[in-house]
Amino acid sequence: MAGILAWFWNERFWLPHNVTWADLKNTEEATFPQAEDLYLAFPLAFCMLMVRLIFERFVAKPCAIALNIQANGPQIAQPNAILEKVFTAITKHPDEKRLEGLSKQLDWDVRSIQRWFRQRRNQEKPSTLKRFCESMWKFSFGLYIFTYGVRFLKKTPWLWNTRHCWYNYPYQPLTPDLHYYYILELSFYWSLMFSQFTDIKRKDFGVMFLHHLVSIFLITFSYVNNMARVGTLVLCLHDSADALLEAAKMANYAKFQKICDLLFVMFAMVFITTRLGIFPLWCPRMIEAILSLAQMRRTRNLQGITPMLRPPPMGPVVPTGISSLALAPWMINYLKLQVPNKVNCLFLEVFNKLQMQFLS
Repeated sequence: MAGILAWFWNERFWLPHNVTWADLKNTEEATFPQAEDLYLAFPLAFCMLMVRLIFERFVAKPCAIALNIQANGPQIAQPNAILEKVFTAITKHPDEKRLEGLSKQLDWDVRSIQRWFRQRRNQEKPSTLKRFCESMWKFSFGLYIFTYGVRFLKKTPWLWNTRHCWYNYPYQPLTPDLHYYYILELSFYWSLMFSQFTDIKRKDFGVMFLHHLVSIFLITFSYVNNMARVGTLVLCLHDSADALLEAAKMANYAKFQKICDLLFVMFAMVFITTRLGIFPLWCPRMIEAILSLAQMRRTRNLQGITPMLRPPPMGPVVPTGISSLALAPWMINYLKLQVPNKVNCLFLEVFNKLQMQFLS
C-alpha cells in the first residue's frame, strides 16, 4: 500500500519541476493547502443535510403551501396481489401478450389493466410539493454560493488577469476566504452524493452521480496541488446558471408559466454564455500565456540559470499530470464551437424540448 501511495503522489506527476510536497508544508510565513483540510468536508456535508431537512420543513414547505402547491400525490392504484407481483418482479410496462394473459387470469378487460399499471407507475412519482422543496433548497444554496464567490473574486487579482493564477505557482498562500469557498463547495457536492439516493429518482440518476463524482475529484485534487485560484474561477463560472434553473423549476411547479419561461430563457442565455462562450474561449488564451512564459523559463534553465527553491513571481508554469484534467473541458467545448450548427432553424423546437427536460 505504501508503494502504491508513493507512486500515486509522485511529485513529477503532480508538481512542477524541482518542487516537492515538503516545499508546500505550512510555515510561519505562509499557509498552503493541505490534503488533511479536506476531511472537514465530511462533517460539513452531514451538517448541510441537517440544515436542508430543517430548511425544507420550516421554510420551503410553508412557501409552497402559500403558493397553493398541493401535497397530494397521484391517484392510488387499486390493491391487487397478482398485478403488484408482476409490477415489482417482472415489468412495469407489460406488452400486449402479457396484458392478454393477465386479462384472462383476473377476468379484467385490457384497458383496466393498462390503467392500473399507469396509476401504479404514477404512484411512485413524488408530489409537486416535494419537488418544489428540493428545488428551493438548491436555489437558495446556489444563490448564496454564487454571491459569495462573486464578492470574494472581485477582490482578487486573478479575476481581472488570469496570469495571476500561475504567478509563483505553486507557492501561492492559502487565504481564509479561499479555503472557506473551496470547502463549502466540496461539502455541497458530497451532500448531493449522499442525498441522491433519497431524493427524487430521475432518469439521469447515473449521469448526475458521475457528474458529482467527477466534480468532487476535480475539486479535491485542484486543492491538494494548490490550483485553487483557477479552481475558484471555474466554480463561480459554473455556479452562475444553477440558481436560475432551480428558480425556473419552482415557477413551473407553482404554475407561473410566464415567469417560468422568462427564467428559463435567462438560464439558457447565461448557460450558453458562460459554458459555451467564456469558458472555452477564455481558457485557450490563458493556456497560450502559460505556455509562452513557461517556454521562456525553460530557455533560461537551458542557459544554465538554476531555478531557486522558491522562485519569485516571474510568471506561470505549466500544470502537469492529472491536475491538467481541470483544463480539458475548456478545450472540448472550444472544439465543439468549431462544428457548424445545423439546427438553428429548429431553435424553437429544441428550446421546448430542453425546457421539458430541465424542468421535469
